[in-house]
Amino acid sequence: MDQLFKLGRLFFALPLVAFGSQYFIYGAYQGGLPPVPPWAPGGRIGAYLIGAILIVAGACIAANWKSRVCATLIAFLFFFFVFVFHSQHLHDVIYNGNDRTRAFEPLALGAAALVLAALLPAEPPLGDSWNSAAAKLSLLGRFVFAICSVIFGIQHFLYAPFIASLIPAWMPARLFLAYFTGIAFIAAGLSMTFKILFRLSSLLLALMFFLWVVLLHSPRVAVKLHNGDEWASLFVALAMCGSFLILAQSAASSSQHRATTL
Repeated sequence: MDQLFKLGRLFFALPLVAFGSQYFIYGAYQGGLPPVPPWAPGGRIGAYLIGAILIVAGACIAANWKSRVCATLIAFLFFFFVFVFHSQHLHDVIYNGNDRTRAFEPLALGAAALVLAALLPAEPPLGDSWNSAAAKLSLLGRFVFAICSVIFGIQHFLYAPFIASLIPAWMPARLFLAYFTGIAFIAAGLSMTFKILFRLSSLLLALMFFLWVVLLHSPRVAVKLHNGDEWASLFVALAMCGSFLILAQSAASSSQHRATTL
C-alpha cells in the first residue's frame, strides 16, 4: 500500500502542475479547467497567480517537500472556488450536467487533497495536535469525496447515451459500460461512507480511472493535441486515479489504527 500511496500522490500532483501550466498558456480562466470558473474575477493576473500556486504546490507534493502544507493549501483553494464562485451559478449546477461536473470535479479533488494532508506526518511541534486534527480532516474529506462519487454515478445514469458516445468505438456494449460505471461510482461512494470494502472499492475505482486515461483520454489527446479541454480531461482523470489511491491508503491507515488500539 505504501508504494500505491506514493503512486497516488504522484498521480494527484502531476495534474496540478498541468492545470497550472494551462493557466499560464491561456492567461485566463477556462471552463472545465479546475478549479476556477470563467466568471471569477482576476483576469490574466489572477490566472497567472492560480497557475503559479498550482505548479509550486504540485511540484512540492510530487517531491514530498512541505507536501502536507501544500495539500492543505490545495484543499482549501479548491473548496474556496467551488463554494464562493461555482455556487454563484447554483441553478446551473443543479440542472445542467456540464456545470455540475465542472463544480464537483474540483470539489472531489479538494476533498482528496484534504485526505492526503491528513495522511502525511506533521513536523514537530505539531505532532500530537496534528494527529488529532488529521483524523477530523480525513473524515471530512472522505465524506465530501463520497458525495461527489455518488453525484458522478447519478450523472452516468442521467446522460448514459452521451457518455457511451465518448467510449472508443472498438469497445463493445458501450451503453452498458456507461451504466456500469455509474453503478461503480455510487457503490464506491456508499463504501466510503459506511466503510464497507472501502479499500477494495477505492483500488478498483483507481484502476478504472487509470484505464480511462490509457484507453479513452490518451487517444483523444493524441488526435487533438492542441485541444485544451482534452488535456484537462485527461489530467482530471489522472488526478481522480490518484485520489482513489489516496483514499485506499486512508482506508488502510484506518484499519491499522483500529488494529493498534485493539
